[in-house]
Amino acid sequence: MKSIAIAEILSNNKLSDGIFEMIIAVDSIAKEAKAGQFVNVYTGLGENILPRPISISEIDKENGTLTLIYQVVGVGTKCFSDCTAGQEIKVLGPLGNGFIVPEEEASHVVVGGGIGAPPLIELVKALKGEVNVFLGARSKPILIEKFEALGARVHVATDDGSVGFKGNVVELMNKMQPKADFIYSCGPKIMLNFLSQWAKSRGISAQVSMEERMACGIGACVGCAIKIKKEGDSDWQNLKVCKDGPVFMSNEVVWDE
Repeated sequence: MKSIAIAEILSNNKLSDGIFEMIIAVDSIAKEAKAGQFVNVYTGLGENILPRPISISEIDKENGTLTLIYQVVGVGTKCFSDCTAGQEIKVLGPLGNGFIVPEEEASHVVVGGGIGAPPLIELVKALKGEVNVFLGARSKPILIEKFEALGARVHVATDDGSVGFKGNVVELMNKMQPKADFIYSCGPKIMLNFLSQWAKSRGISAQVSMEERMACGIGACVGCAIKIKKEGDSDWQNLKVCKDGPVFMSNEVVWDE
């Protein structure tokens, strides 16, 4: 059940240019949160009243904390980057529907593109069996060491070839042909589209966390609607990424629009 809480900022550190990691103490939300969900974080600025949706990267239920990794892209997130330990911040969550995690051991492929990698950390923690993580970025991706510390095999693709394979993650997967019973991904829509086709051609179940601009974050404004066609339905329907997602089955997303 989502709730509004005042969270204490425990740390707020820069990971790389424009990307920060904030750890907040917010027990009421942490104990309910699941991998793939997000929270709305309020700036406290009158002229920027709308909250900013930020994916949950890690959940520590025992200590009641959440780790949020975000990119500075405007006034709101710049405000967050200026926060320091000890400050308080208003948070609403947990929001949305996260990843469906199978109970059995299996071969998992996890794919993150750019700032889509952070919400996959908590997912990898929950997966049982072999986990291959594919990370794509323009140059060196973030969180490589974090995924490796969790026991995952990490494979990197960069546009400029500065780290790992030169190209995108789907091209790298075509080269490596990883074994997968399940695929999970978060990143740019074009990447998710190609990954969906890759999974479909191999008969592999894939879940994708969609990135859309959100205004309210609770399904009231319909600003983040996407087309979904579920198996057995005669036509597509508009569903809200913030409320019905952000995670959807890839074969239900209407990509060719």
